[in-house]
Amino acid sequence: MAVIHQTELKPTKLELLTSWLPSRPWYLGGPGEPELAKAGGFRLDDPEGEVGIEFMVVTDTSGTHPTSYLLPLTYRGAPLDGAEHALVGTMEHGVLGRRWAYDGCHDPVLLAQLPALIGGGIEAQHQNASDTPDREITRSWTGDGSVPTDFSTAATDDQDGTELSGPHGATLRLHRVLTPAPDGTPVLPPGATGHVAGAWQAPDGTRARGLFVVLHTDPRG
Repeated sequence: MAVIHQTELKPTKLELLTSWLPSRPWYLGGPGEPELAKAGGFRLDDPEGEVGIEFMVVTDTSGTHPTSYLLPLTYRGAPLDGAEHALVGTMEHGVLGRRWAYDGCHDPVLLAQLPALIGGGIEAQHQNASDTPDREITRSWTGDGSVPTDFSTAATDDQDGTELSGPHGATLRLHRVLTPAPDGTPVLPPGATGHVAGAWQAPDGTRARGLFVVLHTDPRG
């Protein structure tokens, strides 16, 4: 499993995201610079132990209303070929040296592990502790057979989130702007056959919970 290093990053992840986030079509902030705080998230393990995979939640308080965003990120020790458009930035890691941070929706390693999480083949890992499952992350799979794989790295961003296309009309929808479930129990949209849900720290100090990812495998659903 991935080892979490307690070390310094220059620039920090939040500093990188402050520059990158306003360029996204689903960003709801105003013309000023985002004011970001880490609010939660989880990690997945790369079976090869080479790529860091993190689903980070940050809250931006620069606008009229605080907004929480889901940011899937991957961290690599060398540039990912053909993914210049998905580069968030580079950091100097106190233990690992230079790291290239990418929007993970365009990284094949993350796209291999996310369906495995939905299908129950792997567990979500704690964001800040090594070898520790994150019990706040829930997932489901109700489709026929195994969860589809081979989702395209040509992710499509729109004003509502990010969509990934898979085989036979399957789609993964990432909820970039997070909406807390009213009673803490996320409700799947009609036709969904799988999901990932999680929790994050709301600006008022309470624990919010909502959908992170929704899977549809029937193009008619």
